[in-house]
Amino acid sequence: MPHAKSEGEAPTSLESLLAAKEIAVFCGSGGVGKTTTAAAAAAMAAVRLGGKVLVLTVDPAKRLANALGLQGFGNDERRVPTSAFKAAGQPHPRGELWAAMLDTKESWDALIRRHAPDERTRNEILSNPLYGQISSRFVQSHDYIAMERLYEIHAEGDYDLIVVDTPPTRNALDFLDAPERMADFFSSRLLRWLIVPYRSRLVNFASRPFYQVADRILGTQFLEDISQFFILFQTMYNGFIERAQAVGRLLADRRTSFIVVTTLEAAPLHEGQVFIDELGRRDLHVGAVVLNKVLPAYLRDQTGHDLARKGRRDPCARCP
Repeated sequence: MPHAKSEGEAPTSLESLLAAKEIAVFCGSGGVGKTTTAAAAAAMAAVRLGGKVLVLTVDPAKRLANALGLQGFGNDERRVPTSAFKAAGQPHPRGELWAAMLDTKESWDALIRRHAPDERTRNEILSNPLYGQISSRFVQSHDYIAMERLYEIHAEGDYDLIVVDTPPTRNALDFLDAPERMADFFSSRLLRWLIVPYRSRLVNFASRPFYQVADRILGTQFLEDISQFFILFQTMYNGFIERAQAVGRLLADRRTSFIVVTTLEAAPLHEGQVFIDELGRRDLHVGAVVLNKVLPAYLRDQTGHDLARKGRRDPCARCP
């Protein structure tokens, strides 16, 4: 994909920004048209800039399919057919547009298969009673695997531009922090307390009341399932740490930019400003702010135009 600007020169339009980046993360509060804006930006890049463009939604809500008019797409990237561009009045796009929607469980399964130290550990994790619940329903697991999926796709190098549609703003912050939080969890005192009695049946006197209370509330079998699951997971601890650091470097890289989408209403505008501040605090690049506001049709016809012209007249002209 050609670069619209030379190194160090600030882009002057969304098109030139996308031409100069490899990852564009669209974020904003709910209801501001973020998904539609991300889909439109990706389509514009495919039409005008060429290359191979992927729009990836990591928002658990399934709005991207509606925005692109697609059916039945998921974790695997799917090409948007040329007929869709033709129907939109763009019969000959210069590039290709692909789309994918994060499937949390499928992505976790792929991660385990890829990084488990051996076949036995892989099978024991995938068959653990708690694995399915944690990988598909635990909110932090969705945020973490979303970052893993983005990192994986970028590392494969198949796309010139990846456009990411994130959850609403507050969840997007969880999305950004997920790798570090996951790494912290696997080294936490709580996790060590949970797995100690199953690594060694010797539990010190000070910690014994904790296990007695937990056993009464949760049950011995449940505690054992938890412990076995995390003992298995800790075999991939170093991999989690390394990937978390790599994801952090990717987000802060000059090839990545964040586009904040908002409207002019007070609440989303304020939330957008908060998010811009948070991105700045994390030393992440904010490339653009999109004020997504479309005038209704009655203000864009000739009557509306005439009324606007009348409203611009000098008030003194009507004074007695």
